[in-house]
Amino acid sequence: MSVETTHLRPDHPISRVIKGCWQLAGDHGPVDRAAAIADMEAFLDAGITTFDCADIYTGVEEMIGAFIADLRQRRGRAVADRVCVHTKLVPDLGRLSEIGPQDIEAIIDRSLKRLRLEQLHLVQFFWWDLATGDVMRALEALKRAQDKGKLRHVGVTNWDHAPIERFRAAGVDIVSAQVQYSLLDRRPEGTLVPWAGANDVHLLCYGTLAGGFLTESWLGRADPGFAFENRSLVKYRLIIDEFGPWELFQELLATLARIGEKHGVSLSAVASRHVLDQPQVAAVIVGARYARHLDKTLQIFRFSLDDADRAAIAAVLAQARGPNGPVYGLEGDRQGRHGRIMKYDLNTRPDAPVHAAQPGRN
Repeated sequence: MSVETTHLRPDHPISRVIKGCWQLAGDHGPVDRAAAIADMEAFLDAGITTFDCADIYTGVEEMIGAFIADLRQRRGRAVADRVCVHTKLVPDLGRLSEIGPQDIEAIIDRSLKRLRLEQLHLVQFFWWDLATGDVMRALEALKRAQDKGKLRHVGVTNWDHAPIERFRAAGVDIVSAQVQYSLLDRRPEGTLVPWAGANDVHLLCYGTLAGGFLTESWLGRADPGFAFENRSLVKYRLIIDEFGPWELFQELLATLARIGEKHGVSLSAVASRHVLDQPQVAAVIVGARYARHLDKTLQIFRFSLDDADRAAIAAVLAQARGPNGPVYGLEGDRQGRHGRIMKYDLNTRPDAPVHAAQPGRN
């Protein structure tokens, strides 16, 4: 068994499972920083070479940077250079009307410093409200930083095809789109997947396990409502509500469990494998603070779904009532129940770049 790999571009190989590092930001409970950094090596040695983070994940870029620096010192640059980092650039909603090119480059420089890299491998861009501020000027600043060699490739996150097409028309090679995609949330299949296939854009998929709902731990459990300890669980419980009644969700889990038993793997491996097999999907992002569940994650590569498996899954999905609409459409409505739980201003940390631009400044 080996971890599958693919290329977003000829110079950008990735593992088809990406270690999602958002849980290291502390929103899901206390984090043992030293243990988390040490466990990153287990993922790398297992073949999961790609790590996902963001400028808004508190402390996470620094943790990955410490990991890379330690690898260079102990095992040499060749081993450290196997690590591929995907980070995000997400200006705060409250600053969109005034942010300028110097601010964009300052955020890039900050990520370079935190990650201890000479060049960012992939920067995934997001702008909370396309009707506020000058998103094209921000993207042009990102392209100039790319021309300077500060970043290798540009991707986007949480957009359907229409805004991405805008950016491609401006001359930016968008190599990837990070989007929520799971058996419970198939919105990318509407318009994004066919468009991405025609335009050489690869999908990097988060939420594949719906924050842990698509695991054995929820099989056979009664509907808990919406009282959860963290916002992530509320977010995905809302997605289940769009998908159908709790009973249909349980039917899906039971189906995945039967398929998993047949192949000797977990139902979560079946859920991830299904998404990984979809058109234009380059990788799934699996969140893990530590390496204790690494073996279960690697089950994704130990089996293949057959026609009977796919037919059984399709029979359940045919009963789903949603979610409907474009990628991130529900979440993008800040007055709706999905949008109200989002956090929009997460770059206000002590090391945030000093605001340099004024409205209209070049």
